[in-house]
Amino acid sequence: MKLLEEVQLKIVDSLKGKDLLSLSHYTSKEVQQLVELAIQLKTITKAGKCPKLLEGKTLAMIFEKNSTRTRISFEVGMHQLGGEGMFMNARDLQIGRGESVHDTAHVMSGYVDGIMIRANSHAMVKELAAHASIPVINGLTDLAHPCQALADLETIAEVKKDFKGLKLAYIGDGNNVAHSLVIAAAHVGMDVVVATPQDYEPSGDVMKKAAEIAATNGSTVTFTNNPFEAAKDADVIYTDVWTSMGQEEESTKRLQDFAGFQISEELVAIAKPDYMFLHCLPAHREEEVATAVIDGENSYIFQQAENRLHAQKAVLVSVLAD
Repeated sequence: MKLLEEVQLKIVDSLKGKDLLSLSHYTSKEVQQLVELAIQLKTITKAGKCPKLLEGKTLAMIFEKNSTRTRISFEVGMHQLGGEGMFMNARDLQIGRGESVHDTAHVMSGYVDGIMIRANSHAMVKELAAHASIPVINGLTDLAHPCQALADLETIAEVKKDFKGLKLAYIGDGNNVAHSLVIAAAHVGMDVVVATPQDYEPSGDVMKKAAEIAATNGSTVTFTNNPFEAAKDADVIYTDVWTSMGQEEESTKRLQDFAGFQISEELVAIAKPDYMFLHCLPAHREEEVATAVIDGENSYIFQQAENRLHAQKAVLVSVLAD
């Protein structure tokens, strides 16, 4: 890569002041540009020269759900860019005691430059964005996890170099992670196969939207209840926990329903020899994935986790920088 002095950061100007609620609201070009910017920012940061593009900016970080990766990556990302991330537990705010989303949005718009929120309800985050005059970034909702999907794309780009012609298999629960991953993969022209047990399918509306996006990029989005069908000749195999935060009471039933959907050595044996294994973490070894797979040479989970930092910096710079 060129020396820092010669590097012209390709900030996605079309996203300035724009919310990130779902990648379905972005164009394929914008998603691809964010991935390129994330890789560029990672290279510069590794050289110890991350540009202070958000100096004087403050990001409010609201958490209704606990987090390791989301909190640390956003807070560190703002620091590296010269700004400040302000952690807020929703229980400690008036919104946690009944203040309306409308009023909270207007008040916070007068204090900070942007809001990142990790919330239970996607509808609430949409309402917050509708009333805020500053950008709102979805750090996770029940419907979508767009920042995770951008980090996933960054990781695949670093390893595979090109998205075209790749087959991505998502095997597990058709949840928020699956929703954003399918949309993201469609934007960059990967073929996607989603495999879930019956009654755990992803949103039909999300799959339809993803298929529409994929068609414009020469790729496909398909669904099956057979994990081996999905894994066959896959370049990337992705899974998530079977029981997400807030679903603990369903754990016993889910363990039964997901029998046969573990990412096992037998399953990955029918993928491409150089397949990538990805997992958004936290992981439950010997539940949704075999220890030999997640800790094996084809696993890129920690590179993927680190890339949350740089993918989110790409978003922050694009929506907040002057």
